[in-house]
Amino acid sequence: MATITTGVLLFRWPLLSAVLMFLASTLNIRFRKSDYIGLAVISSTLGVAAACWFATGLLGINMVEVDAIWGNMKVLMVEIMSQTPPDWPMVIT
Repeated sequence: MATITTGVLLFRWPLLSAVLMFLASTLNIRFRKSDYIGLAVISSTLGVAAACWFATGLLGINMVEVDAIWGNMKVLMVEIMSQTPPDWPMVIT
């Protein structure tokens, strides 16, 4: 039974991530009302992570593509930084 449940949850990740976003939002509201700011920040972070997971899944982005995007961003940033002037950023004293 646990195998079937796990398979359904993993197969239906949009539903799982939507439930995670809802729970994180609900917990965030309750923690803020109870003045548990640290736990509210943690639940907000989990909600944002679930939202990103949901969005990347809808867009069809998997970890291989994330790795390629990250590598391209690193190459782009090195290229941009190599073209900046040597005195940039200027230090104001």
